[in-house]
Amino acid sequence: MKTLQDGAMLHNGVRMPWLGLGVYKVQEGEEVVQAVKTAIEIGYRHIDTAAFYQNEEGVGRAVKESGVPREELFITTKVWNSDQGYDTTLKAFEESLKKLDLSYIDLYLVHWPVKGKYKETYKALEKLYKDGFVRAIGVSNFQIHHLQDLMATCEIKPMVNQVEYHPRLTQKTLHAFCKENGIQLEAWSPLMRGGELLNEPVLMEIGKKYGKTPAQVILRWDLQNEVVTIPKSVTPKRIKENAGIFDFELTVEEMKAIDALNQDKRIGPDPDNFDF
Repeated sequence: MKTLQDGAMLHNGVRMPWLGLGVYKVQEGEEVVQAVKTAIEIGYRHIDTAAFYQNEEGVGRAVKESGVPREELFITTKVWNSDQGYDTTLKAFEESLKKLDLSYIDLYLVHWPVKGKYKETYKALEKLYKDGFVRAIGVSNFQIHHLQDLMATCEIKPMVNQVEYHPRLTQKTLHAFCKENGIQLEAWSPLMRGGELLNEPVLMEIGKKYGKTPAQVILRWDLQNEVVTIPKSVTPKRIKENAGIFDFELTVEEMKAIDALNQDKRIGPDPDNFDF
């Protein structure tokens, strides 16, 4: 974890950069194009979008205009709930691929565990993987019981589980389960929303010691916990700042102090009580 290009090795041998740019709620068109191009210029090689974000076209355009060879980039997108099911997922994937204007996707995820549908949806992902359209497949917002249910019948174990993860929601049991099963945990909303964490005295204090912001301290904590992280920003200064986490290391005590901020507090929906 020395540079922005360093990555986690997924269980199928594909390397996934530890830090990426998330584009949830980033507007289609110039806003998303500029954010992605800025990130790639800074050195990011991992971009995370989803059909639901409605900005895949802009992401694809930015990838093309960046001038960076496609094989150096890691692009994630996800199938939305209303498209879940076997045939509908294959169709949704085709649509995403067209919008992104790419010949393959690096990581395709089931966005939420829609009851009665996510197994069929995942079967479609397995087909896409076998046919070479995606380099890795996985899930998002899956709890342990969802993963166990899926793994009881799936042919290819998920490579990634992307979940809400931050110092107020440390997901220790889920993280341990994923580790045991060779599933890479990935954090969405690592900084929470509304900046509550950025004024947290513990994080401010640690940041002062290293000359880093609370946000940088959190992202470093992610990496040292071996969690891939995708903070969202459209501000060039912030995108650059978020990447400045490879030149310092938190001590064991500091890691524990951040762990202790956990309140099992979600800002997003609870996957077990989500209105799909």
